[in-house]
Amino acid sequence: MPAHPPLAAGRDGPAALRPLLDTVLAALHDGTADRPGPLPAGGPDAVTAQVRRALADVLPEHGTGAEEALTTLVRLFAHGAADPAHPRCVAHLHTPPLALAAAADLAAGALNPSLDSWDQAPAASATEALVTRALATELYGTPHADALVTTGGTEANQLALLLARERARAHHTRPLHVVHGANAHHSVPRAAWLLGLPAPHRLPTPDGTLDPVRLDEALAQIPAPVLVTATAGTTDAGLIDPLEDIAAVCARHRAELHVDAAYGGLLALSPRHRPLLAGIRHATSITLDLHKLGWQPVAAGLFAVPHARLLTPLAHQADYLNAADDTDAGLPDLLGRSLRTTRRADVLKIAVTLRALGRTGLAALVDDTCATAHRFAELLDAHPRFELYAPPTISTVLFRPAGTDDAHLAAQRRTLLHDGTAVLGRAAAGGRLWLKATLLNPHTTLRDLTELISLLEGSTHP
Repeated sequence: MPAHPPLAAGRDGPAALRPLLDTVLAALHDGTADRPGPLPAGGPDAVTAQVRRALADVLPEHGTGAEEALTTLVRLFAHGAADPAHPRCVAHLHTPPLALAAAADLAAGALNPSLDSWDQAPAASATEALVTRALATELYGTPHADALVTTGGTEANQLALLLARERARAHHTRPLHVVHGANAHHSVPRAAWLLGLPAPHRLPTPDGTLDPVRLDEALAQIPAPVLVTATAGTTDAGLIDPLEDIAAVCARHRAELHVDAAYGGLLALSPRHRPLLAGIRHATSITLDLHKLGWQPVAAGLFAVPHARLLTPLAHQADYLNAADDTDAGLPDLLGRSLRTTRRADVLKIAVTLRALGRTGLAALVDDTCATAHRFAELLDAHPRFELYAPPTISTVLFRPAGTDDAHLAAQRRTLLHDGTAVLGRAAAGGRLWLKATLLNPHTTLRDLTELISLLEGSTHP
């Protein structure tokens, strides 16, 4: 091994990476082949023991070399992964990334641009500006729309509350009140806590979505300023709040509206499914995750607004990154594009995907994925030993074995996880516990779905 390991960047970077890629790809293949199901068997204790054995000395006195380290640890990771490409790995909004997006992500890692100043990321910063504006325009249909790249929905929702708080401070002496349904993502009330806002008003959602009538009644009792957060794709059942009606209620009470569309936002690219998002253009801000229905490696989140001026409160100045005279001379100022300083070029994989597949290609993936969920729901609904909660809105299916109580259902799910045979989620709805299958793999077939039902039938009815 040379005195100093070769660099991935620079003119010689590709030559240094090429043999390592062969090693990584072989280890990925072998580790995945060693795992017969979507999850390693044995549960947390067994996996931890395997990791301890493989790592042994985390920081050895003398290194083992690139080939051995990559082979051992990549194979370990692949074997011990929850494989989102496996048709029985359906618990979460955990998508199998497109190969072309993963390849682009490799290039971003090798070049290592940092989007906190133009002189660290010239092409990356220009690409990010174009891509974010294009996606924001897709959501809003307005020429001045803009978006920021985030680590995901949690960061985007926090930005929504932060900017709403700053707008409220500019026009009111009272604090901002946040109103959300019980179906909202947990990051919304957490963001209110982080930002020192009053405890949010949490409205019941017995039917799984925010009721405009109940919201209207609540807003009549809450003094301005108010931010209402609605959801387009809940984490429990993938439901979408009635955005058009909610937007009308907000307009009547002069409340701002934020829509957390981390899950469902990419439905906007599909002519078939875009009507589900009717009303979203009335939102003051929108959360979107392309590492869900966009099939990107994490992280690939967006925070979109209808006009770039709404992002002005994020402006920040540090002489070593965006000195005033540099900005005046035309160097782009990037610090107002995020609460973070160092940022990797997550936009590259997004840009490559958009260019490679186009709107029609992405719409086809969205449509096929939603169709797969409907096929699964139809199979369950027709099966005498299963109960379907409701047809899916996006790609989440809630179901349960007929005649099984909640305690047994929870135990059966954990058994499947421990055995590594299936990764299913859980959700409470209608006063009962349900198994949750979030189908995000467009390659899943009818045969895969039938096999999953057979496995579940055998595990729940010995």
